[in-house]
Formats: sequence, C-alpha cells, structure tokens
Amino acid sequence: MNYITPFIATVLFALAANGAEKKPLKVFILAGQSNMEGPANIKTFDYIGDDPATAPMLKMMRGADGKPTVCKGVWISYLTGAETNFELAGQLTAGYGSLWGQDPTKPGPNIGPEFTFGLTMDAALDEPVLIIKTAWGGKSLHTDFRSPSAGPYELPKETKEAWAQNPKGAHGIPAAGERAKLNAEKVAATGVYYRLMMEHVKKVLSDLKRVYPEYQGQGYELAGFVWLQGWNDLCDGATYPRSGQPDQYALYSELLAHFIRDVRKDLTAPKMPFVIGVAGFGGLKGPPSETQPFRQAMAAPAAMPEFKGKVVAVETAPFWAEELGAIDVKRAESKPLSPAEDALWERGASNAGYHYLGCAKTFALMGKAFAEALLPPQKTK
Repeated sequence: MNYITPFIATVLFALAANGAEKKPLKVFILAGQSNMEGPANIKTFDYIGDDPATAPMLKMMRGADGKPTVCKGVWISYLTGAETNFELAGQLTAGYGSLWGQDPTKPGPNIGPEFTFGLTMDAALDEPVLIIKTAWGGKSLHTDFRSPSAGPYELPKETKEAWAQNPKGAHGIPAAGERAKLNAEKVAATGVYYRLMMEHVKKVLSDLKRVYPEYQGQGYELAGFVWLQGWNDLCDGATYPRSGQPDQYALYSELLAHFIRDVRKDLTAPKMPFVIGVAGFGGLKGPPSETQPFRQAMAAPAAMPEFKGKVVAVETAPFWAEELGAIDVKRAESKPLSPAEDALWERGASNAGYHYLGCAKTFALMGKAFAEALLPPQKTK
C-alpha cells in the first residue's frame, strides 16, 4: 500500500513551501516620461466597469470593499520627482502614478501602467515580483535619457543651416547670442536621466530586502524592461527637422536601439526582454501627419535582427478612449457639451490628450498588455 504518514506530509509541505519562498525574485523595470509616471486619476476607475470587456479588469483592480487592490505578491520601488527626486516604495497598489504636487511619502491619487502590470504578473507567475519604476515628466530620449553609446547630442545639419540663416532668431530659432548658452545647457542635460535611472536600479538590486522585506537572499532575475515615452521627441522640430519626410524620426529609432543595448550592457543582462510602448495619444484616428511616422520610428527597433524575439513593440493607440477623445475635441474647440457628455467626461477623463486623457481604462489596458508581452503564451489569457 502506498501512503504518506502525517509526519512525512508535514515535512513535504514545509519543503515545498520553503522552495516556493526561495524562488528567484522576478524584477521588472519600467521607465519613461509623464505617461509612465501615470496621470490617470483613481476617480475614473468606474468608467472601466462601463465596458463589459474591461469590467473583469476592474474587479481585479478593486477589492470587495471597493478600495484599490493591494497586491500581496508584488512590491514596487518608484523614483520620480520634479525639482527633487524621491523614492516611494511598498506593496503595489493604486497611487504609484504621477505624484506632482502630492505627498511624496505615500501613494497618491493616480495610476500609470504599473498597477495592472503588477496585478497581471502576480496572477500569472508563481515567483515573487518587484517592479522598479523610474519616470519623470517632460523628458526626451534625444537628451535626457540619451544613453552612452549614442554619443553627444548634435544639432542636425538642417537645423544648423536654418539657424545660420537667422542670426537674429525668429519662429522658435534662438538669437545667435543665446546659442552658446543653450549648447552648454544641452551638454549638461545630456544623459542625466539615463544615469539617474541606472543608479536607482543598481541601488535597489544591491539591497533588495530594503524595498522587498520578504526577500530571503534567493537571487533575482531581470525579467523585462518596459519603455513608455515619446512626447518630448515628437514635438522637437529642432532635433527632428525633416517635417513631413518619411525619415523624419529615423534618429529616434537609432537612439532607442542604443538605449536598449546600453541598458542591457549596464545591467549585465544581454538578453533581457524589452517592451516598447508605442505612443498612442490621439488613438487610431489621431492626426497622422506627425504621429504615425513617429509611431513607426518608435516600433522600428523591434524589427532589427539583433533584437529579434527579445524586443516587442506594443501599440497603445488601440487603448485610447475614442468617445472621450471626441469630447476632448469639442472642448478644445469651445463647443458646448451635452449633459451626457459632461457626465461621461467627468467619469472617464482626468487629464489632457497628451496624457491619454488621464483615463484609467487606457492605462489599465496598457499595463496588462505590457505584462502579457513579457509573459510566455501559456501564462496569458
């Protein structure tokens, strides 16, 4: 007869439990500018439940008491700031979004993609999870996040020529007397936020128990990196002067490829999976003249042979709330809104178009999609 005595069963259970606790920590890095910070106010959560397709996601985001879920298996270390950088760390819940003007000692009223990213990972993985998030509003890839192998910032030939023809300055061109100062400021700013990001990631990894109290020395795996950025590059005509040309944003593709290589090199993770969150403000129906070429440039590194299978571009335009976007257009044109439109706007939006209208539904869908891009197919639904 095959049987297990109560004593053996207890020992096996203890060993199994101990084995589970000793699984390496899955570490995910999230980085970018204001949309990675997260401008979606918690007050827009109810809007998620209006759509039958996303109502189940809202149940994941809220507990039975109606309060945002506190994710027991996921912790987060978040470095952000405006004039002064600060770290906020703890068990993942809503509130690790944009903290501009908020109390830096506790989660605030906003979310970014980190919330459902962590919830999705927690539901799919047996291992403990740590998110290291670094994000600052208004930062470019061409300067602020410029990585070492991209070299120093240089004005494009077309911009130099335009400036040479306008020594007095006009239409956004600085006067000749101001250019030396601007160049010095550019040199000083180049790569600053890349370095801050790397310093923080390495600081967290060097003392994991500081931010993940349950860590027991079992080691960690750098399981993925998510990049969500774009606005400051999209709008910079001096750095990307070839307006309307198919290759206007080719430089962004080059800079992002350098960024991916350097992140992997600096973290000694040569095959770390990388997700590019392709800018989607304006949605699928947004203005194509500048936005579409920029989106293509953002996604381009994922198609490079050296990154095949390890870099994925996730389009975020499909997550744009089209009905809210239509209301935003009317607001911008100072057209009157109906009572129903007013109510819908208050329910679903909390910010401007370049911040995806501050719609929690949009950011929740983003976070879930980013997580699923890093999970094996059998772990996603």
